[in-house]
Amino acid sequence: MSRLLTRDEQRQAGESARAALPLSVHAGWTPGPGRPDPVGLLEEQAASRVPGLVPIRHGRMAVSPFSYYRGAALAMAADLATMPASGIVVQLCGDAHLSNFGLFASPERDLLFDVNDFDETLLGPFEWDVKRLAASIVVAGRERGFGDHASRHAAHLAVRSYQDRVAEYASMRTLDVYYARVDVAAVIAYVDKRARPFLRTTVRSASHHDALHELPKLTAVDAGGHRRIVDNPPIISHPADLHNDRVAAVLADYRSSLQEDRRVLLDRYQLEDVALKVVGVGSVGLYAFAALFLGSDDDDPLFLQVKQAEASVLERFLPPSREPSHGARVVAGQRRLQAAGDVLLGWAVGRGDRHWYFRQLQDQKGSAVVDAMALEDLETWGRLCGWALARGHARSGRPAELAGYLGTGREFERAIGEFAVAYADQTERDFEAFTAAIRSGRLAAEPGV
Repeated sequence: MSRLLTRDEQRQAGESARAALPLSVHAGWTPGPGRPDPVGLLEEQAASRVPGLVPIRHGRMAVSPFSYYRGAALAMAADLATMPASGIVVQLCGDAHLSNFGLFASPERDLLFDVNDFDETLLGPFEWDVKRLAASIVVAGRERGFGDHASRHAAHLAVRSYQDRVAEYASMRTLDVYYARVDVAAVIAYVDKRARPFLRTTVRSASHHDALHELPKLTAVDAGGHRRIVDNPPIISHPADLHNDRVAAVLADYRSSLQEDRRVLLDRYQLEDVALKVVGVGSVGLYAFAALFLGSDDDDPLFLQVKQAEASVLERFLPPSREPSHGARVVAGQRRLQAAGDVLLGWAVGRGDRHWYFRQLQDQKGSAVVDAMALEDLETWGRLCGWALARGHARSGRPAELAGYLGTGREFERAIGEFAVAYADQTERDFEAFTAAIRSGRLAAEPGV
């Protein structure tokens, strides 16, 4: 067994990495002559997705440059892979744009702020997450009409928050880092007063999102007295080939992935109905189901989301996951990054070697409404995202090494800000090419869904 590095040795390793790859190298973005066609990459992804859902994905991405950015994680991963890497490895979220952070309830029912999407999670260089977050802020800021200067400043604040929190975690004991949380009370106290109304609205919305509140929205009692999920095609439907025996087999495999006490909890519910439910932007086209369970009474519901998992888009450019399935990869990444995970988070492998992961569909979750953000809201949300990302990276990596690499100045912040603006330009060019492909008929898109 190799000797663990001391905190000072980890910091020195980070400083050595900075000497080998200065922070200034992360600035800017210029596409190379062999850059893959981003439309072609989307066509490649479509080949493994449900054909009838692919036009919905394209339609959602075509709404704006930011919605396109949300669905274009593969294109950005291909671009990041051409840039020099720090070599400092953490568990990456893999798709760390600002809409993939938000509020959720811990097992103790406290509201926490954290990363909340892990479809692309994988081990990789920490800066890939930071760059994706920073560029998302500039793209969103431009969309809100804030201009380049204000949008770049918001990205700077997010990166500064990340760097400052990494430095804080680097001085803490390992267990203290593991137990650290970004709870709502700390969030409200931390933010500028002008941004508090936006956050309080998000908190109220999250508090009302639970299974009991969703029950009358998503279900109805049929003529036979059974509660069923209501069809709302093409977003919610009951496919003809959804057979109960296949569902039961996948559920049995999922159950075996849970801790023993959580298996006991699941066994207190009975499956009532399963329906296809289209969610998100980038994951549209992969199968995603809503499963309704009921306890002893009709007022004791449980909704599970069952999502298909494919290889992370990062696996084209980074070493593959060592987990036994892509569902297990998502679950492992979430557990490493999040301060408190969903108690019913689990995974399974189903018929046709499809990989799945399970989580609660509504468990006091709340995310940012970018269209409603004022500049102060964008700045505040970005800083919170930087804080949560730093906590996840510190928990999964070596915070003292990260702190040694980042140093104490503002060079990293400036470099990433320059990259974010340049990559926002690239995103707008890619969006134009993408929408042109829709207009020409190269890509099918279903608008307004």
